[in-house]
Amino acid sequence: MIDLKVLREDPEAVRASQRARGEDATVVDALLAADERRRAAVARADALRGEQKALGKQVGKASGPERDELLAGAKQLAADVKSAEGDQATTEEALAAAQRAVPNVILDGVPAGGEQDFAVRKHVGQPPTLDFTPRDHLDLGIELGLLDTERGAKVAGSRFYFLTGLGAQLQLGLLQLAVSQAVAAGFTLMIPPVLVRPEIMEGTGFLGEHAAEVYRLRDDDLYLVGTSEVPLAGYHSDEILDLSAGPRRYAGWSSCFRREAGSHGKDVRGIIRVHQFDKVEMFVFCAPSEAAEEHDRLLGWEEQMLAAVEVPYRVIDVAAGDLGTSAARKFDCEAWFPSQQTYRELTSTSNCTTFQARRLNIRYRDGAGRSQVAATLNGTLATTRWIVAILENHQQADGSIRVPEALRPYLGGRDLLTH
Repeated sequence: MIDLKVLREDPEAVRASQRARGEDATVVDALLAADERRRAAVARADALRGEQKALGKQVGKASGPERDELLAGAKQLAADVKSAEGDQATTEEALAAAQRAVPNVILDGVPAGGEQDFAVRKHVGQPPTLDFTPRDHLDLGIELGLLDTERGAKVAGSRFYFLTGLGAQLQLGLLQLAVSQAVAAGFTLMIPPVLVRPEIMEGTGFLGEHAAEVYRLRDDDLYLVGTSEVPLAGYHSDEILDLSAGPRRYAGWSSCFRREAGSHGKDVRGIIRVHQFDKVEMFVFCAPSEAAEEHDRLLGWEEQMLAAVEVPYRVIDVAAGDLGTSAARKFDCEAWFPSQQTYRELTSTSNCTTFQARRLNIRYRDGAGRSQVAATLNGTLATTRWIVAILENHQQADGSIRVPEALRPYLGGRDLLTH
């Protein structure tokens, strides 16, 4: 949730953020009003408790009729205190609800607008020049025995699949390469739970506008995660971290689950948009003053992985209206897909500033020993979708696939995937 201090000091900045996102700016005024009501209720309850304490001292010193009169007043005051505390609790609940309705405030420089209003930061590499008509990853993968969507649908329904043989080895190799890079960069490797409690899912911002994307196990009141960002964010909930040595960096390897609600008809072929996939996710806790530089570092590690698998890509600054609830800024790396003759997202990294940590009560001590809210960031280092870009960009005229050199050790030294 957003910082109420920012809201009070510069409400117009929050309204401007809402307008840039294409969302309702009146929720800012509703939050301001809820904050005023809550502060007034707290002040009234505090004042009445002060009166009650002072009256108690008077009762202790009084006797006779005066004492009886003071006791009668104390009884009424106790009722007033109870009522005021009830009002305070009600206004605190209303404030929390109003605060949850406002997404993170975007950072300076984020493009305004929707999905198509991103800004291109750079292009890296050239799309391959093919002297044949490129085939898509599904045709290539089926012919080479790398994946099976038909039996995936038979077993689990549409948008499920099997990775088979060298296809399974390709994914494991890709993820192991990502893990090796993360560990070498100082990340702590984690294999987290993929089922989380509601308060953890809500705390990371995935139960608002994205709730329809999340699988819920109602009998157990647990949620399947769509990214290991969720359990990694919850790992330090209700804790005070020691960040004196710098940011805490974790890399989580997990299966991820998404309902893909509202995406009917989009990317139905193959494994671009599916209900289950594997991913290595970077997650960082740091001081807010370090978050912007850490965001650039995460992007750099993602680009290092893209260079290793030798696919051309571009980096975009995602527009405000295409940001998730928690993100204040997001950079996407989009790889070239020859079969579609366009760039498609492979990986992204988000700076969530203090939004998630405030919800999850994650703090640290600054140089003066004072407790402060931490910042959180995340970034994808490799995921199943990368297989699409690898197959399509490294396809040969005869239908074989050239294996990027960095992945060859994980595929028994093969330099080609063939029939």
